[in-house]
Amino acid sequence: MGQDRRPVPPLDTAKLERLALRYVERFATTRGKLTDYLRRKIRERGWDGEPADPAALAERMAGLGYVDDRAYAEARASALGRRGLGARRVAGALREARIGDEDADAVAPGIEARAVDAALTFARRRRIGPFGAPAADRAGREKQLGAMLRAGHPLDLARRIVDAPQGSEPTAESLEG
Repeated sequence: MGQDRRPVPPLDTAKLERLALRYVERFATTRGKLTDYLRRKIRERGWDGEPADPAALAERMAGLGYVDDRAYAEARASALGRRGLGARRVAGALREARIGDEDADAVAPGIEARAVDAALTFARRRRIGPFGAPAADRAGREKQLGAMLRAGHPLDLARRIVDAPQGSEPTAESLEG
């Protein structure tokens, strides 16, 4: 038995602001992601009144301290590094979250400083190089190397980890270079 649903009333400035507050209350976000969310809501529900400016509302939320792109970038980069992802994947995730160049550049040194540790974490988790069974042939080695590259690690570091002797425990100091 289908019940007729009442149409959702279109948004106005006050409702849009409440949506923005509810979103930043529930999720760590960036100005760009908040702007995208608000634009999507306007598209879905329609607009009643003078034209809306979701970007200005996102900037206002940032001015009030509810949205902090740099803190989001630092937290996201740290979380991805703990998962073992490399600098290229982290940079891609920050671009996807619409982090500005200034904030991305500010967290880049920390990402680079943890690059070797992240690569070792990834290799340990995926049993690559010295942390797993030796690659039986060239194809197995290339498969391990490809996994490291897709995770965002540089080619030279990935090669050093994949080629490390079996059973050894490589450290960040032994892989630097």
